[in-house]
Amino acid sequence: MGRKPKKNDSLPGSLDMLILRTLSLRDLHGYGIVQFIQQSSGNELLIEEGSLYPALQRLELNGWIDGDWGVTSNNRRARIYKITAAGRKQLAVETRQYAKLTLAIAHVMGME
Repeated sequence: MGRKPKKNDSLPGSLDMLILRTLSLRDLHGYGIVQFIQQSSGNELLIEEGSLYPALQRLELNGWIDGDWGVTSNNRRARIYKITAAGRKQLAVETRQYAKLTLAIAHVMGME
């Protein structure tokens, strides 16, 4: 039996970037986004519905993603999200900011 991922509280500010990155690879519904992030992180990151859906709404209001009703691969009706051109620009901005932040933390921690 595999290890169960635990809730990760170190995601504030990173969740939008993770969602945008996921959607830059392919259009997905909410549960698909959660699964992709969890699997891609080696089960280290767990995104809960209470965090995911408000983030999706915020990203959509900002014009960074679009959501349309569609049908999933297992024939269920769901909102399918895709990244917009503005979302791709925002992903680039957030990726640069994240890289700067993690480098600064590494310096403080004596890792660089």
